[in-house]
Amino acid sequence: MNKTSLLELLAEVQRGTLTPEQASGRLANLPFEDLDYAKIDHHRSLRNGLPEVIYAAGKSPEHTAEIFARMVATGIDVLATRADEATATAVLAMTPAAKYHQPARAITLRQSPPSEPRGHVAVLCAGTSDLPAAEEAAITAELFGAQVTRLYDVGVAGIHRLLAQRDILATANAVIVCAGMEGALPSVVGGLVAVPVIAVPTSVGYGASFSGAAALLGMLNSCSPNVCVVNIDNGFGAAYTATLIARAAHR
Repeated sequence: MNKTSLLELLAEVQRGTLTPEQASGRLANLPFEDLDYAKIDHHRSLRNGLPEVIYAAGKSPEHTAEIFARMVATGIDVLATRADEATATAVLAMTPAAKYHQPARAITLRQSPPSEPRGHVAVLCAGTSDLPAAEEAAITAELFGAQVTRLYDVGVAGIHRLLAQRDILATANAVIVCAGMEGALPSVVGGLVAVPVIAVPTSVGYGASFSGAAALLGMLNSCSPNVCVVNIDNGFGAAYTATLIARAAHR
């Protein structure tokens, strides 16, 4: 349940189209629903403005599918991240309307009515190998209501590809930059825009990249002061923060 659905519920009670007892039944699972193996935080949208998200890695496909279905039943938009093919199969068997985004390893179901995007997030990646993190970020930000522009394969090895996108970058309220190897792209982007840049180091590169550690350290040492950094391959975390920034700028 989110703020909009709660206000509508209260309005129904006020109009007399819903009894207090019926409303109480709908609120019975607030603030969380206990499934023994999971406690689903149905109250999170009311507190934070964004719903709880299912981290599927480490969970069984059956558990993820059940959690997903219980969240769907509350009427909110639902997102599961780090879902493999087996998990996606289980979720779609219980919730056929859900969609699996294979490159991002994400499962989504949008239930909220169409609305005007709240803020603009640009998602960049240095190379096509960074697509999993970038798509995780883009899909998350879109589901959470931001306008998303994807600018892919614009790494520093061909800097003209990035500079050709300066007009689009200038319209963004927040920029997410995914890069592996030496992780130089966020610093360059940070020097081109007047908004926060959220850097996502990816586990892309040869041996001395240390599965993203080299990019992480490079980004943490960025000389662009508007660059902040999330964990390796954490496109979701970058999108969550970028969405909140974009919403605040859009008020």
